[in-house]
Amino acid sequence: MFDINEFLTKVSKVKYSDVHLALGKRPSIRMSGEIIKIDQPPLNQDDFDAIMQTILHKDLLPRLKEAMDLDFAYELKGVSRYRVNYCKEIGEPKLVMRRIPYDIPTFSDLKLPPSIKHFTEFNNGILLVTGATGSGKSTTIASLLETINKTQKKHIITIEDPIEFMYTDKNCIMTQRAVGIDVLNFQSGIKYALRQDPDIIVVGEIRDRETVEAAIQAAETGHFVLSTLHTNSATQTINRVVGLFASEQKEFIRKRLSVALKGTIAQKLIRKKDGGLAPALEIMSTTPAIADYIAKDKIGEIDQLIARSNQELLQSMNTAIFSLYSSGQIDKEIAVESSDNPNELQQMMRGVYRGTPDSDGEALI
Repeated sequence: MFDINEFLTKVSKVKYSDVHLALGKRPSIRMSGEIIKIDQPPLNQDDFDAIMQTILHKDLLPRLKEAMDLDFAYELKGVSRYRVNYCKEIGEPKLVMRRIPYDIPTFSDLKLPPSIKHFTEFNNGILLVTGATGSGKSTTIASLLETINKTQKKHIITIEDPIEFMYTDKNCIMTQRAVGIDVLNFQSGIKYALRQDPDIIVVGEIRDRETVEAAIQAAETGHFVLSTLHTNSATQTINRVVGLFASEQKEFIRKRLSVALKGTIAQKLIRKKDGGLAPALEIMSTTPAIADYIAKDKIGEIDQLIARSNQELLQSMNTAIFSLYSSGQIDKEIAVESSDNPNELQQMMRGVYRGTPDSDGEALI
Protein backbone atom coordinates (compact mmCIF):
# COMPACT_ATOMS: atom_id res chain seq x y z
CA MET A 1 0.00 0.00 0.00
CA PHE A 2 1.18 3.52 -0.82
CA ASP A 3 2.79 5.20 2.20
CA ILE A 4 2.39 8.97 1.83
CA ASN A 5 4.89 9.82 4.56
CA GLU A 6 7.53 7.57 3.04
CA PHE A 7 6.88 9.12 -0.37
CA LEU A 8 7.13 12.70 0.93
CA THR A 9 10.36 11.86 2.75
CA LYS A 10 11.94 10.43 -0.41
CA VAL A 11 10.97 13.31 -2.70
CA SER A 12 12.11 15.87 -0.11
CA LYS A 13 15.65 15.22 -1.37
CA VAL A 14 14.86 17.14 -4.58
CA LYS A 15 13.66 20.72 -5.09
CA TYR A 16 9.98 20.33 -5.89
CA SER A 17 7.07 22.68 -5.21
CA ASP A 18 3.96 20.49 -5.46
CA VAL A 19 2.81 16.88 -5.23
CA HIS A 20 -0.13 15.63 -7.37
CA LEU A 21 -1.96 12.47 -6.29
CA ALA A 22 -4.98 11.17 -8.18
CA LEU A 23 -6.89 7.90 -8.19
CA GLY A 24 -5.80 5.67 -11.07
CA LYS A 25 -2.72 7.78 -11.86
CA ARG A 26 0.95 7.69 -10.93
CA PRO A 27 2.13 10.18 -8.30
CA SER A 28 3.65 13.33 -9.80
CA ILE A 29 5.67 16.29 -8.58
CA ARG A 30 6.34 19.75 -10.00
CA MET A 31 10.00 20.70 -10.37
CA SER A 32 11.24 23.95 -11.92
CA GLY A 33 7.75 24.59 -13.22
CA GLU A 34 7.35 21.21 -14.95
CA ILE A 35 5.33 18.13 -13.98
CA ILE A 36 7.45 15.01 -13.40
CA LYS A 37 5.69 11.62 -13.18
CA ILE A 38 7.19 9.27 -10.59
CA ASP A 39 7.97 5.68 -11.57
CA GLN A 40 5.45 4.07 -9.22
CA PRO A 41 2.19 2.17 -9.79
CA PRO A 42 -1.04 4.16 -10.21
CA LEU A 43 -2.87 4.84 -6.95
CA ASN A 44 -5.87 2.64 -6.17
CA GLN A 45 -8.78 3.30 -3.80
CA ASP A 46 -7.07 1.62 -0.84
CA ASP A 47 -4.00 3.79 -1.43
CA PHE A 48 -6.11 6.93 -1.46
CA ASP A 49 -8.07 5.93 1.65
CA ALA A 50 -4.78 5.35 3.49
CA ILE A 51 -3.45 8.73 2.36
CA MET A 52 -6.51 10.58 3.64
CA GLN A 53 -6.45 8.70 6.96
CA THR A 54 -2.85 9.84 7.38
CA ILE A 55 -2.95 13.49 6.35
CA LEU A 56 -6.50 14.63 7.21
CA HIS A 57 -7.42 15.48 10.79
CA LYS A 58 -9.99 13.01 12.10
CA ASP A 59 -12.50 15.82 12.71
CA LEU A 60 -12.49 16.60 8.98
CA LEU A 61 -12.80 13.00 7.71
CA PRO A 62 -16.64 12.98 7.80
CA ARG A 63 -16.67 16.03 5.48
CA LEU A 64 -15.06 14.01 2.67
CA LYS A 65 -18.35 12.32 1.84
CA GLU A 66 -19.94 15.60 0.82
CA ALA A 67 -16.93 17.82 0.01
CA MET A 68 -16.05 18.63 -3.57
CA ASP A 69 -13.16 20.86 -2.48
CA LEU A 70 -11.43 21.03 0.87
CA ASP A 71 -8.35 23.02 1.93
CA PHE A 72 -6.25 22.02 4.93
CA ALA A 73 -2.68 21.89 6.19
CA TYR A 74 -0.48 18.87 6.87
CA GLU A 75 2.89 18.64 8.56
CA LEU A 76 5.35 15.77 8.35
CA LYS A 77 7.72 16.45 11.23
CA GLY A 78 11.29 16.96 10.15
CA VAL A 79 10.36 17.01 6.45
CA SER A 80 8.01 19.88 5.58
CA ARG A 81 4.62 21.50 5.94
CA TYR A 82 2.05 21.32 3.14
CA ARG A 83 -0.96 23.29 2.02
CA VAL A 84 -3.33 20.64 0.70
CA ASN A 85 -6.31 20.87 -1.63
CA TYR A 86 -8.66 17.89 -1.90
CA CYS A 87 -10.85 17.95 -4.99
CA LYS A 88 -12.59 15.62 -7.42
CA GLU A 89 -11.91 14.82 -11.06
CA ILE A 90 -14.88 13.22 -12.86
CA GLY A 91 -16.13 12.14 -9.45
CA GLU A 92 -12.82 10.62 -8.34
CA PRO A 93 -10.59 12.06 -5.57
CA LYS A 94 -7.45 14.06 -6.18
CA LEU A 95 -4.91 15.87 -3.97
CA VAL A 96 -2.50 18.71 -4.66
CA MET A 97 0.04 19.35 -1.90
CA ARG A 98 1.99 22.62 -1.98
CA ARG A 99 5.31 22.33 -0.14
CA ILE A 100 5.80 24.97 2.57
CA PRO A 101 9.39 25.03 3.89
CA TYR A 102 10.06 25.42 7.61
CA ASP A 103 12.64 28.14 7.08
CA ILE A 104 11.23 31.44 5.87
CA PRO A 105 13.45 32.66 3.00
CA THR A 106 14.91 36.15 2.89
CA PHE A 107 14.66 38.61 0.01
CA SER A 108 18.17 37.54 -0.95
CA ASP A 109 17.26 33.83 -0.86
CA LEU A 110 14.32 34.49 -3.17
CA LYS A 111 16.28 36.83 -5.50
CA LEU A 112 13.72 39.56 -4.88
CA PRO A 113 14.56 43.22 -5.50
CA PRO A 114 15.87 44.80 -2.26
CA SER A 115 13.61 47.78 -2.95
CA ILE A 116 10.52 45.88 -1.75
CA LYS A 117 11.81 46.28 1.81
CA HIS A 118 10.13 49.69 1.43
CA PHE A 119 6.79 47.94 1.96
CA THR A 120 7.78 46.79 5.46
CA GLU A 121 7.97 50.37 6.70
CA PHE A 122 4.28 51.35 6.63
CA ASN A 123 2.12 51.75 9.73
CA ASN A 124 -1.17 51.80 7.82
CA GLY A 125 -2.60 51.18 4.37
CA ILE A 126 -2.86 48.15 2.10
CA LEU A 127 -0.26 46.19 0.12
CA LEU A 128 -1.51 43.66 -2.43
CA VAL A 129 0.79 40.89 -3.68
CA THR A 130 -0.60 39.33 -6.83
CA GLY A 131 0.05 36.70 -9.46
CA ALA A 132 -1.13 33.35 -10.74
CA THR A 133 -1.34 30.27 -8.54
CA GLY A 134 2.17 29.05 -7.82
CA SER A 135 3.85 32.38 -8.54
CA GLY A 136 5.23 32.72 -5.01
CA LYS A 137 2.81 35.27 -3.51
CA SER A 138 2.63 33.60 -0.09
CA THR A 139 6.41 33.21 0.05
CA THR A 140 6.98 36.88 -0.74
CA ILE A 141 4.53 37.94 1.96
CA ALA A 142 6.22 35.54 4.40
CA SER A 143 9.59 37.13 3.62
CA LEU A 144 8.15 40.62 4.20
CA LEU A 145 6.60 39.54 7.51
CA GLU A 146 9.76 37.84 8.73
CA THR A 147 11.71 41.03 7.99
CA ILE A 148 9.24 42.97 10.14
CA ASN A 149 9.34 40.24 12.79
CA LYS A 150 13.11 40.62 13.08
CA THR A 151 13.37 44.41 12.92
CA GLN A 152 10.23 45.92 14.48
CA LYS A 153 8.15 45.54 17.64
CA LYS A 154 4.59 44.95 16.51
CA HIS A 155 1.63 42.59 16.78
CA ILE A 156 1.03 40.77 13.50
CA ILE A 157 -2.19 38.79 12.99
CA THR A 158 -2.48 36.46 10.00
CA ILE A 159 -5.82 35.11 8.79
CA GLU A 160 -5.18 32.18 6.44
CA ASP A 161 -7.00 29.36 4.67
CA PRO A 162 -5.16 27.23 5.65
CA ILE A 163 -2.13 28.40 7.66
CA GLU A 164 1.02 28.04 5.54
CA PHE A 165 4.33 29.34 6.93
CA MET A 166 4.70 28.99 10.69
CA TYR A 167 6.28 31.98 12.46
CA THR A 168 8.20 32.14 15.72
CA ASP A 169 7.98 35.33 17.77
CA LYS A 170 11.13 37.42 17.47
CA ASN A 171 10.70 41.14 18.13
CA CYS A 172 7.03 40.88 17.17
CA ILE A 173 4.09 38.94 18.54
CA MET A 174 2.86 36.62 15.77
CA THR A 175 -0.78 35.45 15.97
CA GLN A 176 -1.90 33.00 13.27
CA ARG A 177 -5.59 32.15 12.77
CA ALA A 178 -7.05 29.61 10.36
CA VAL A 179 -10.35 30.08 8.52
CA GLY A 180 -12.80 27.37 9.54
CA ILE A 181 -10.89 26.58 12.72
CA ASP A 182 -10.13 29.86 14.49
CA VAL A 183 -12.31 32.26 12.49
CA LEU A 184 -15.47 31.87 10.42
CA ASN A 185 -14.18 33.64 7.29
CA PHE A 186 -11.77 36.37 6.19
CA GLN A 187 -14.28 39.17 6.77
CA SER A 188 -15.07 38.21 10.36
CA GLY A 189 -11.39 37.45 10.95
CA ILE A 190 -10.53 41.07 10.10
CA LYS A 191 -13.44 42.39 12.17
CA TYR A 192 -12.34 40.59 15.32
CA ALA A 193 -8.64 41.19 14.65
CA LEU A 194 -9.34 44.91 15.12
CA ARG A 195 -10.23 44.14 18.75
CA GLN A 196 -6.99 42.23 19.36
CA ASP A 197 -4.56 45.17 19.36
CA PRO A 198 -2.98 44.50 15.93
CA ASP A 199 -0.48 46.62 14.05
CA ILE A 200 -0.46 44.46 10.92
CA ILE A 201 -3.21 42.20 9.56
CA VAL A 202 -2.46 39.63 6.88
CA VAL A 203 -5.44 38.35 4.88
CA GLY A 204 -4.67 35.16 2.96
CA GLU A 205 -6.69 36.15 -0.10
CA ILE A 206 -9.21 38.78 -1.15
CA ARG A 207 -12.12 36.87 -2.62
CA ASP A 208 -15.17 39.11 -2.25
CA ARG A 209 -16.50 42.62 -1.67
CA GLU A 210 -17.00 42.07 2.05
CA THR A 211 -13.33 41.22 2.57
CA VAL A 212 -12.23 44.28 0.57
CA GLU A 213 -14.47 46.55 2.66
CA ALA A 214 -13.17 45.08 5.90
CA ALA A 215 -9.54 45.41 4.72
CA ILE A 216 -9.97 49.05 3.66
CA GLN A 217 -11.67 49.88 6.94
CA ALA A 218 -8.77 48.30 8.84
CA ALA A 219 -6.30 50.35 6.77
CA GLU A 220 -8.29 53.54 7.37
CA THR A 221 -8.25 52.99 11.12
CA GLY A 222 -4.46 52.89 11.33
CA HIS A 223 -3.49 49.30 10.48
CA PHE A 224 -1.26 47.90 7.75
CA VAL A 225 -3.02 45.18 5.75
CA LEU A 226 -1.32 42.70 3.40
CA SER A 227 -3.26 40.39 1.11
CA THR A 228 -3.16 38.56 -2.23
CA LEU A 229 -5.16 38.48 -5.45
CA HIS A 230 -4.96 36.34 -8.58
CA THR A 231 -4.18 39.22 -10.95
CA ASN A 232 -1.16 39.87 -13.19
CA SER A 233 -0.58 43.62 -12.90
CA ALA A 234 -1.30 46.74 -10.88
CA THR A 235 -4.06 47.88 -13.23
CA GLN A 236 -5.71 44.45 -13.21
CA THR A 237 -5.52 44.44 -9.42
CA ILE A 238 -7.13 47.86 -9.00
CA ASN A 239 -9.82 47.07 -11.57
CA ARG A 240 -10.54 43.73 -9.89
CA VAL A 241 -11.00 45.37 -6.49
CA VAL A 242 -13.20 48.17 -7.87
CA GLY A 243 -15.12 45.66 -9.99
CA LEU A 244 -16.34 43.86 -6.89
CA PHE A 245 -18.63 46.81 -6.15
CA ALA A 246 -21.88 47.97 -7.72
CA SER A 247 -21.78 50.82 -10.25
CA GLU A 248 -23.05 53.41 -7.79
CA GLN A 249 -20.31 52.46 -5.29
CA LYS A 250 -17.32 52.45 -7.65
CA GLU A 251 -16.43 56.16 -7.41
CA PHE A 252 -16.51 56.07 -3.61
CA ILE A 253 -14.39 52.90 -3.40
CA ARG A 254 -11.84 54.32 -5.90
CA LYS A 255 -11.38 57.39 -3.71
CA ARG A 256 -10.94 55.27 -0.58
CA LEU A 257 -8.54 52.95 -2.40
CA SER A 258 -6.50 55.88 -3.74
CA VAL A 259 -5.73 56.82 -0.14
CA ALA A 260 -5.42 53.35 1.40
CA LEU A 261 -3.43 51.50 -1.28
CA LYS A 262 0.30 51.76 -0.59
CA GLY A 263 1.33 49.56 -3.48
CA THR A 264 1.09 46.34 -5.43
CA ILE A 265 3.61 43.64 -6.27
CA ALA A 266 2.72 41.40 -9.22
CA GLN A 267 5.02 38.45 -9.76
CA LYS A 268 5.80 35.54 -12.04
CA LEU A 269 8.24 32.66 -11.78
CA ILE A 270 10.12 32.17 -15.06
CA ARG A 271 12.09 29.08 -16.05
CA LYS A 272 15.83 29.76 -16.17
CA LYS A 273 18.41 28.31 -18.52
CA ASP A 274 19.85 26.22 -15.69
CA GLY A 275 16.46 24.66 -14.97
CA GLY A 276 15.55 26.69 -11.89
CA LEU A 277 12.96 29.44 -11.57
CA ALA A 278 13.58 33.18 -11.37
CA PRO A 279 11.08 35.74 -10.01
CA ALA A 280 10.02 38.68 -12.17
CA LEU A 281 8.22 41.46 -10.31
CA GLU A 282 6.12 44.39 -11.40
CA ILE A 283 6.37 46.87 -8.52
CA MET A 284 3.99 49.76 -8.03
CA SER A 285 4.39 52.09 -5.09
CA THR A 286 1.42 54.45 -4.94
CA THR A 287 2.82 57.86 -5.83
CA PRO A 288 0.64 61.00 -5.71
CA ALA A 289 0.18 60.73 -9.50
CA ILE A 290 -0.98 57.10 -9.26
CA ALA A 291 -3.32 57.94 -6.37
CA ASP A 292 -4.80 60.69 -8.56
CA TYR A 293 -5.25 58.27 -11.47
CA ILE A 294 -7.10 55.83 -9.21
CA ALA A 295 -9.38 58.49 -7.74
CA LYS A 296 -10.20 59.97 -11.17
CA ASP A 297 -10.77 56.58 -12.87
CA LYS A 298 -7.70 56.91 -15.10
CA ILE A 299 -6.45 53.49 -14.07
CA GLY A 300 -5.49 52.56 -17.63
CA GLU A 301 -2.77 55.24 -17.57
CA ILE A 302 -0.93 53.63 -14.66
CA ASP A 303 0.76 51.03 -16.90
CA GLN A 304 2.42 53.75 -18.98
CA LEU A 305 3.50 55.69 -15.91
CA ILE A 306 5.19 52.58 -14.50
CA ALA A 307 6.79 51.74 -17.86
CA ARG A 308 8.26 55.22 -18.23
CA SER A 309 9.63 55.39 -14.69
CA ASN A 310 13.25 54.85 -13.72
CA GLN A 311 12.39 54.51 -10.01
CA GLU A 312 13.08 51.22 -8.24
CA LEU A 313 9.59 51.32 -6.72
CA LEU A 314 7.93 51.69 -10.13
CA GLN A 315 9.07 48.74 -12.22
CA SER A 316 7.13 47.18 -15.07
CA MET A 317 6.92 43.44 -15.57
CA ASN A 318 8.69 43.80 -18.92
CA THR A 319 11.54 45.65 -17.24
CA ALA A 320 11.90 42.76 -14.79
CA ILE A 321 11.79 40.14 -17.56
CA PHE A 322 14.24 42.13 -19.68
CA SER A 323 16.65 42.29 -16.74
CA LEU A 324 16.54 38.49 -16.41
CA TYR A 325 17.11 38.13 -20.17
CA SER A 326 19.93 40.66 -20.40
CA SER A 327 21.75 39.07 -17.45
CA GLY A 328 21.67 35.72 -19.24
CA GLN A 329 19.36 33.96 -16.77
CA ILE A 330 16.54 33.23 -19.22
CA ASP A 331 16.55 32.76 -22.98
CA LYS A 332 14.74 34.96 -25.47
CA GLU A 333 11.92 32.55 -26.27
CA ILE A 334 10.97 32.05 -22.62
CA ALA A 335 11.22 35.81 -21.98
CA VAL A 336 8.82 36.63 -24.81
CA GLU A 337 6.42 33.83 -23.81
CA SER A 338 6.35 35.16 -20.25
CA SER A 339 5.48 38.72 -21.23
CA ASP A 340 1.94 40.11 -21.34
CA ASN A 341 3.22 42.67 -23.85
CA PRO A 342 5.71 40.75 -26.03
CA ASN A 343 5.94 43.48 -28.71
CA GLU A 344 7.14 46.00 -26.14
CA LEU A 345 9.61 43.48 -24.72
CA GLN A 346 11.04 42.75 -28.16
CA GLN A 347 11.50 46.49 -28.67
CA MET A 348 13.45 46.57 -25.41
CA MET A 349 15.62 43.72 -26.65
CA ARG A 350 16.40 45.73 -29.79
CA GLY A 351 17.16 48.81 -27.71
CA VAL A 352 14.23 50.71 -29.18
CA TYR A 353 11.76 51.37 -26.42
CA ARG A 354 9.76 54.41 -25.42
CA GLY A 355 10.89 55.68 -22.04
CA THR A 356 14.35 54.06 -22.14
CA PRO A 357 16.99 56.80 -22.21
CA ASP A 358 19.89 56.63 -24.64
CA SER A 359 23.44 57.75 -23.85
CA ASP A 360 22.44 61.43 -24.18
CA GLY A 361 19.54 61.01 -21.81
CA GLU A 362 16.92 61.28 -24.57
CA ALA A 363 14.04 58.84 -24.72
CA LEU A 364 14.27 56.36 -27.58
CA ILE A 365 11.24 56.01 -29.85
